[in-house]
Parts: sequence; C-alpha cells; structure tokens
Amino acid sequence: MEVYLDNSATTKITEGVRDIMLKVLYEDYGNPSSMHMMGVIAERYMKESAQQIADCLKVDSKEIVFTSCGTEANNLALIGAAFAYHRRGKHIITSRIEHPSVHQPLLFLEENDYSLDFIPVDSAGRIIKDKLYRAIKEDTLMVSLMYVNNEIGTVQDIEEIAREIKAIKKDIIFHVDAIQAFGKYRIYPKRMGIDLLSVSGHKIHGPKGIGALYVSEGIRLKPIVFGGGHQKGLRSGTENVPAIAGLGLAATQLYRDFENKTEGMYELKQYLIRELSKLEGVTINGLPPECTKDFDMEHIKMTAPHIISISFRGVRSEVLLHALEERGVYISSGSACSSHHPKPSATLTAIGIPKELMDSTLRVSLSDMTTKEEIEYALEQIKDILPSLRRFTRR
Repeated sequence: MEVYLDNSATTKITEGVRDIMLKVLYEDYGNPSSMHMMGVIAERYMKESAQQIADCLKVDSKEIVFTSCGTEANNLALIGAAFAYHRRGKHIITSRIEHPSVHQPLLFLEENDYSLDFIPVDSAGRIIKDKLYRAIKEDTLMVSLMYVNNEIGTVQDIEEIAREIKAIKKDIIFHVDAIQAFGKYRIYPKRMGIDLLSVSGHKIHGPKGIGALYVSEGIRLKPIVFGGGHQKGLRSGTENVPAIAGLGLAATQLYRDFENKTEGMYELKQYLIRELSKLEGVTINGLPPECTKDFDMEHIKMTAPHIISISFRGVRSEVLLHALEERGVYISSGSACSSHHPKPSATLTAIGIPKELMDSTLRVSLSDMTTKEEIEYALEQIKDILPSLRRFTRR
C-alpha cells in the first residue's frame, strides 16, 4: 500500500486540473501577448483563472498577479513593497517562525539598510501579540506573518492582528504568507485587513511552478523581474498559461464542499494524534498548552487541519523516514524547502523543542484526499518499526 502524507510539501493534482492543463498545452497553446485569436484564447484562460482565485478571496480579479511559485509571490510582496515605499519607512516586523521565502528576502532588505524586528512566539508557535504591537514605530513600513506555519500547523489570529496594527499605524502594510492556509481556511483579505497575500498552486492540488499574489488596490509594488512589462509591468515574463489555468481550477475545486473537506482532515488529525500519543516517547508539537490529554477537537481546531509535528524520542527522523518509505509511507522531516540544509529548524527552536528531540521530529501532512485506511496503515507501520529502531539506536 502506498500512503502519501507529505501534502505540505506538494499535493497530487486533480483529474480536472490535469485535463485543463493538457488542453492548454496541446490545443490552446498560444502566447497571451499575441494579438491573434490563439493569443486571445490564451489570455482568456488567464482572466478566468484570476477571476476564480478572486472569487475565492472575494476580491477584484485585477488585484491578482501570477508568479512562478509561492516563493516568488513572497519575494515580490516584500521587496516590491519595501522598494516602492522606502520613503515612508524602512522598518519591517516579522516573526521567528517564518518560511525561508519570507526570511531570506527580509535579510536581503536588511543588507540594503532596512531594519528588522523578529517577534518571538509561544510554545505553540503563536506570535506574542503584545511584543508585536510594541515593536511598531513611526518608521514601521510593513508587517509580514504566515497564516499557517508549514512545520507545526500553528494558526495566527490574522484578522485581530491586522485590526490592531492598523489601529496603531493606519498606513502600515500587512503581508500574509497564506501558502499553507489557502484552501484550508476561508480567507477574505479586504474584510480581514490584509494588503498582500501569497498563495501557491502545488499546495492545493494544482501544478508546481505557479503561484499568485493578491495586491490590494492602492498598494504599489516595484517589480523584481524586468522585461516585457507583462501583467501591468508587475511581473515580466511569458505567462505559464497551462499552470495558471490549473491553479484557478484547483482553487475552485478545493472550495467546493469546503466544510466537509476540512472537517474530514480534522477528524483524521485527531485520530492520528490520539493513537500516536499512546506510544512511548512520542511528543506532539505545536498544540496549544490547554489542549487536554484527550486531544479534544475544540483545541485541535486552534491549529491547521492538515499539519502534525511529531517527535519520536531516541530515533533519528531521517532513519524513521526511510524505514517508513520502504513500507510505502511517505512523510517529511520538516519543510521540503529546507530539508537539504541540515541546520536546526528555526520553528522548532523558537517554540522551545529540546535539543535531543530536534533530530527526532517528523511532519505528517494530510489533504482532503487522505483516507482513514491510509492513516491506519501508517500507524501500523510506525508501531511496528519504532521498537526495533530504538533497540538499534541504543546499541
């Protein structure tokens, strides 16, 4: 049996996404910048996809910019806004548990005379709001936070944070990395006070190599990719129309029967956590401290429905990962974007995971395609493998 539990790294595309991408690749393959009918047809796919994403976010389709991925969306948001508004201020606030695609562009800005504040988080990964609010200064230009943490599934109270920071400084720009949240939550940027919002196709059963950035009307960005002035000059380069079409359809499909899909993931998450917690030396990371030993649904729902971080004391994560792989179970040792850089996880460090558990932590991530049968099989394999791996480690 093959069980794929690494959906925070990437997801399987749906049949509908596959079909529309093949149609664009083989039949409607025109360049959307061409003035003939083939180009017009290609442009229609772009407009339709922008509208589909806009409908999910309840924004105007003109506020959607397509990028090559979520990483580029984050880079365009951060660097583009910083350079566009450098006269307003050069102070940017973020958290200690951001994805590298936010952290690294901010370090680049720091090298270019911008100042950064990294706000700490609590043991569940929730940003310490008082410290965030107190960090806002006269020259604070922007706050950037991830909606859902990609390693432990922490959910930030984005709407409340937006309201409070804008009450302190009305013209502050609020960027939200929603790459792990889009498709898992109903996100309405205008209502929630979000100015810039990044999403990615391959996290929502869409294709790799495509992302999108919501840019609120009135927010200016300096482009970071130059060339033919595509997408109103914000993002030059011939658009990846097959992937754009796939992204729009994936977003639409994911928000159909949305409540049932998320509820199903939460039920699987609760079941998996309950079963794993019965095993010796197993710790579930990122849950709120008030979560009971029964792992009640009320507190589990304070975290994302699809991400579970688990530490297996006495077993190296890489060893367990490959042992499970041999039995057809695919999970992750952390963020796929940083798995080849063996530094301690910034997120696990920030929430205070003991050093001895750092290298014993795996991430299980579900999707609406995950079944209980798959979870039961994965549990069987973990229960079977753990004792022998621990015996081997002690030797």
